[in-house]
Amino acid sequence: MDSGLILFAHGARDVRWAEPFERLRTKVERRMPNARVALAFLEFCEPDLAQAALRMAEQGVHRIRIVPLFFGRGGHLRADFPRQLDAVRERLPQVQFDVTAAAGEDEGVLDALVAFAVEAPATPVETT
Repeated sequence: MDSGLILFAHGARDVRWAEPFERLRTKVERRMPNARVALAFLEFCEPDLAQAALRMAEQGVHRIRIVPLFFGRGGHLRADFPRQLDAVRERLPQVQFDVTAAAGEDEGVLDALVAFAVEAPATPVETT
């Protein structure tokens, strides 16, 4: 396996926050059985971008596609993410990195969110 995909999300102090991202990773793995798929987080959760990329490189991955799972391109994607990516590129010059637009900038993602907002049934909200 020489290709990998990193789903890059913000992270949160509450570990339960990452559960939907874990499910997303599993779904992507099913669609890409010949690639390594990992989650990485900007802050609070592990692995971070460097840890995920280093693990992939250790497994022989030479090309990594990074998908920022952010709704838009705010300060984290304009400033923090490029610094982290530059540091990873410096540590792994043998790996080619490709980066997509932020997920929320994609029309298909927006259409899926519109469908959800319009069609999703209301559910009780847990307060704990």
